[in-house]
Amino acid sequence: QVQLAESGGGLVQAGVSLTLSCAGSGWGFWRLTVAWYRQNPGKEREHIAAIGPDATPFISPLLRGRGAISRDHNRDAVDLQISHVEPGDTGTYFCNIFRTDTWGPGIQVTVLP
Repeated sequence: QVQLAESGGGLVQAGVSLTLSCAGSGWGFWRLTVAWYRQNPGKEREHIAAIGPDATPFISPLLRGRGAISRDHNRDAVDLQISHVEPGDTGTYFCNIFRTDTWGPGIQVTVLP
């Protein structure tokens, strides 16, 4: 079974570019659709991006044109990049095998104004 682990979060200054990585361990990660979600306390998780096994990307309008997603088969990882981050990008970011119950533990991102 595939397991996921996010990395790249922390405290960042508004205006910079942020890259979050989702590393997948276990056979078959390369053939799965991987999604990114964001959540703030008291709110539902928002689906913000996804990428298919053929690298077909989906970026939610929630990111207002600032998002990009890619996958690296050599690292077994999916990277989410958000440019010009804003305080509104603060939250816990999770990666997920799309439409499954397989989630990473999540990683906190806090954008300082």
